[in-house]
Amino acid sequence: MDQPQKNNPLHGITLEQIINDLVYYFDWDTLGELIQIRCFCENPSVKSSLTFLRKTPWAREKVERLYLRYQKRINAKKAGCN
Repeated sequence: MDQPQKNNPLHGITLEQIINDLVYYFDWDTLGELIQIRCFCENPSVKSSLTFLRKTPWAREKVERLYLRYQKRINAKKAGCN
């Protein structure tokens, strides 16, 4: 019965890791343009973003979708493969 996460591409990836990876790949300004929410546009920080996204399912869903769309590119950049 431990298999409900088997097909979840975000299984094992924390929200904090998602935010850090998106900021690393884009930057706060670009992230704020892609997903126009205050925690990315006004005095952005990982802490404020985590607080907001944990309380706001629609915004978290947008962030997770963006992450999944760019996950391969993010991982390639982190590995130094540009």
